[in-house]
Amino acid sequence: MAHDPQEYEEVTERLRKEFAAIHPITTVTRCVSAALHGAEDVIGSSEPELVEKIARRHLRVLAIVAAERQPRIGT
Repeated sequence: MAHDPQEYEEVTERLRKEFAAIHPITTVTRCVSAALHGAEDVIGSSEPELVEKIARRHLRVLAIVAAERQPRIGT
């Protein structure tokens, strides 16, 4: 089922705002794109709500990894 590209732009914009302090827009855009293609490949569907959920999880994992890589004060 084809979706309006505007729906994915809205997903990207919501996630961009949510992760603005953590990830650049390019990372957010790539995660949305990867989630869209992954959902289509795995289940044959790319509902915007599913794409947003998958992309948000990817961005959270990337944030955890980035935080773990930062040097800790006093260590």
